[in-house]
Amino acid sequence: MRTRLPLIAAFGAANLVAQPALAEDLKSPAEGFNIHVVAPHRHEDGTVHGPYHHYCKSIKPEVLQCMIFLSSDPNAELVEIEYFIDKKLARTNVTLEQWNKHFHDHKEEVATGRVQVLDVPPAKAKEIAEAASHTDGIIFHLWPVGAKVPNGEVTFPTAVSHKPVEKLEVPK
Repeated sequence: MRTRLPLIAAFGAANLVAQPALAEDLKSPAEGFNIHVVAPHRHEDGTVHGPYHHYCKSIKPEVLQCMIFLSSDPNAELVEIEYFIDKKLARTNVTLEQWNKHFHDHKEEVATGRVQVLDVPPAKAKEIAEAASHTDGIIFHLWPVGAKVPNGEVTFPTAVSHKPVEKLEVPK
């Protein structure tokens, strides 16, 4: 039985449906990162970097994951990983302290106009941005800014628009 995955549908990867994979159908987990988003990030020291190129795909009905690069060059370094998590799921599985320190509200980020959805027609870009606004994001920065190689240091940048909240509002 085929079941449409909500985030896949919402993020515009048309014609993708969940179904058991046959051995001959299995390919690389890197396939399908075809939702291209560009946005700056604010690092823990308060500096703004980017814009970063996010290449995303849905991995679960309520989770989208993104590989993030400094550019769209084929040899660009993978510097960050970001998860877009349905707000209801994120906000019921982390503490207020964790959310304020590491997460950000994509509704707030999209509203700033700093987020651009690329490689799709404007109507589809608007649809993808609207779907993203129903998620929270958490970013893991893996390659220190200016370093020649990653060194094991992981930081947690957020959206430029991130503001701590006093209470996590959980959508119904």
